[in-house]
Amino acid sequence: MSEPEPLALAEAWRAVAACVLSCCALLACRRIQLPRERVGSRISFADGTSARVYRETRLGSGLARNPCTLVVTFRLRLVHGPGHALFRAESLLNTPLFVGFPGFTSKLWLAHDEDGRYRGVYEWDDPQRAEHYARSLWRVLALVSVPESIHYTVLPGLRRDDVLSDPSLVEGGARVGAAYWWRVTGETRP
Repeated sequence: MSEPEPLALAEAWRAVAACVLSCCALLACRRIQLPRERVGSRISFADGTSARVYRETRLGSGLARNPCTLVVTFRLRLVHGPGHALFRAESLLNTPLFVGFPGFTSKLWLAHDEDGRYRGVYEWDDPQRAEHYARSLWRVLALVSVPESIHYTVLPGLRRDDVLSDPSLVEGGARVGAAYWWRVTGETRP
């Protein structure tokens, strides 16, 4: 896999601005949901880390017609100890920065793992739309994150919940190691 790069600044910020406007319409129509079924679940990854789901955001059914799973990771700058709890509480205010992007269907918000990295595990409608979102989000994350910690992977044709319930669906088997920070190996429900 080649390492993806962020969108050009102007293009990324235009996309984020359009997303925020779209989010306002979604809020007005009460289409944004915060289901609680998965909150407290623990998701494990092939790099040996795991993280707890602390929030889910969904539009409608959360199911895509042309599904893909998107996994994003980053490490916040200057956030340690009690700062993590503050970030998790504040992060709800970040919803307008993703929920209005074309193709968004659902997101699991993961707390920081043993290495201090946060992850988002999404279902997106259309892999190209997921890629566009992730490359735009990169510019937002760069404001608050360690730059070299921002990464994403798009898994075309796979529903997020299917990947969580059967990680073997991801092509290539159970590869392990730091390079596979995105590869889900299991989910433990509370």
